[in-house]
Amino acid sequence: MLSMMKTVFAVISLVLLGGCAGLGVQPWERDLLAKEEMALTNAIDSSLDDHIYFSKEASSGGKSFGGGGCGCN
Repeated sequence: MLSMMKTVFAVISLVLLGGCAGLGVQPWERDLLAKEEMALTNAIDSSLDDHIYFSKEASSGGKSFGGGGCGCN
């Protein structure tokens, strides 16, 4: 019974690990991911975030490094 359970566990493990082989981005798909609409942020959101961080940190470029400011939300 124990050897059968080990065999079943090994087969299930191999099947699950084999599913991870082809999940990467293929070279012909990279052009679609590089389009502007695929970006995580747009220019308006980025400028608003910069203004908020500038106001909280009392210095320019506050989001690129930690420290300073009051830390309040």
